[in-house]
Amino acid sequence: MNRPNLDRYIAGWRGPVLAALLALIAGLPSLLLLPPLDRDESRFAQATAQMLESGDFVDIRFQDEPRWKKPIGIYWMQAAAVAATSDVEDRDIQPYRLPSLLGAMLAAWAIAWAGVALFGQRAGFLAGAMMGATFLLSSEAGIAKTDAMLCGLTTLSMAALARIYMATRAGERPERLHKLLFWAGIGLSILIKGPIGLLVVALSILALSIWDRNIKWLGRLGWGWGLPLVALLVGPWAIAITIATDGGFWREAIGGDLAPKIAGAHESHGGFPGMYLLLSPLLLFPATLMLPAALSTGWRRRAEPAVRFAVCWLVPAWLMFELAPTKLWHYTLPTFGAIALLAAAALTQPIGKVSRVTGALLGLFAAVVICLITVYGLTEYGRSTAQTWATVTIVFAVMAAAVGGFLLLNRAAITGVLMALAFGVIAHAGLAGTIRQLRPLSIAPRLVQTLDSAELSPRQGRYPGPVAITGFHEPSFVFLTSKDTELTDGPGAARALGEGRPAIVEARDDEAFRHALADLGAAGRAVGVVTGHNYSSGDDVRLTVYAPAGAGERSAR
Repeated sequence: MNRPNLDRYIAGWRGPVLAALLALIAGLPSLLLLPPLDRDESRFAQATAQMLESGDFVDIRFQDEPRWKKPIGIYWMQAAAVAATSDVEDRDIQPYRLPSLLGAMLAAWAIAWAGVALFGQRAGFLAGAMMGATFLLSSEAGIAKTDAMLCGLTTLSMAALARIYMATRAGERPERLHKLLFWAGIGLSILIKGPIGLLVVALSILALSIWDRNIKWLGRLGWGWGLPLVALLVGPWAIAITIATDGGFWREAIGGDLAPKIAGAHESHGGFPGMYLLLSPLLLFPATLMLPAALSTGWRRRAEPAVRFAVCWLVPAWLMFELAPTKLWHYTLPTFGAIALLAAAALTQPIGKVSRVTGALLGLFAAVVICLITVYGLTEYGRSTAQTWATVTIVFAVMAAAVGGFLLLNRAAITGVLMALAFGVIAHAGLAGTIRQLRPLSIAPRLVQTLDSAELSPRQGRYPGPVAITGFHEPSFVFLTSKDTELTDGPGAARALGEGRPAIVEARDDEAFRHALADLGAAGRAVGVVTGHNYSSGDDVRLTVYAPAGAGERSAR
């Protein structure tokens, strides 16, 4: 089978832009379809909303609780996105996710841009396309957290470093723009998630210098103005938060968040060394079929400077994440660019039979796992409307693996990769739609819908706020209602009704609620019931919505 003629479409700036466009298409379904997620996403979004409401863009808070775990960058980006596209009063989650989508697009663009310098125009585009279509990056692109933007900025810095490295190897003078992008990526990544991006870059530089037995190339990075640029990007906020919190931010961020993650499995997020290696076929899907060829290329062609750069990016950072006691499935995302580059490098030469067979089998294995996860979610937590989405996920995941693997086995690797990416993007869209229909994610939206239907929402003006809720103390409900939402117990819900405010009572608190209601001499009427499975706690919940005055009985099951 002949290779597709891509060159006319990806020449010059078009290749990186097309890769970024693919990342946009792959990430949009998650951004548009998923409700606010517990817990991290809704905490980030609510803290950003409070910044916009209060005008305090330094001190990070969720309700009245300080949120001093991560730097300010993602909150500022989310605030800018919301201010430009929406109103904070709307409580729509989509604008808060725009920085994540832009981060994914930046990662795909940067890898394609670096790949052009390392392996040529066609390989560069294919690397960016594989990066932008991976299930992990596509999922993070639709979640309002730090990880997609951290990946984008770290990848930008590493892509610029690749350009600088290759220029020095060729005896050329690195361009000032590349140095600017390198240092800007480092500075902005620190504002997003502290030292993580810097560590990935530093480990890569260290590995390259040791392997090459040469540190002279480091003098071409522009230290004289690069370090001041990083200080200029990070310093003003660092000073402001130190003053605003009397140093409390650093004590919490370092002593309460970073140090426990290094010392042990923080917040029960543990794992074993090698966990990320086992997860990689699933998280890299649909580019999984190229994983064996990428690893083989990294070993066989390690003497090539371009391949050596990708290996030095991948291996030290991957080992750092594997050895860290605290593990979450998205932590290795800043290394995915190196894997995409190695996979693209493999496509520049004939791929051996072992890599082709292993890649086809690995892709099929990943597709089967995705199908099993989809079926499990559908049968355990899905509503009837999830069946169509689940079918799309299963059919196109299998097609991505089967068609891509078949073409790879028949020596049409580039065509196989492109077909796998196309089917994989559709499968991921189906997965986002399936997740949207899962009952655990719909509790907070259905509670808000019940409040609105009964005209109990304080925003409607009929009853005063805040709403009191017991049991279901999830950030998604706070985000969808307001900062002042009262997370309370049974007696607290009874007091809210006594004060003329709406209350929501979880079944486990019902007895205490009724006793307190009788003691207060207050009354309320149940106007709706929402049942479901709480993803965060793992428990089934039954929440009854109460009005302090007579409203019609409604039910949302």
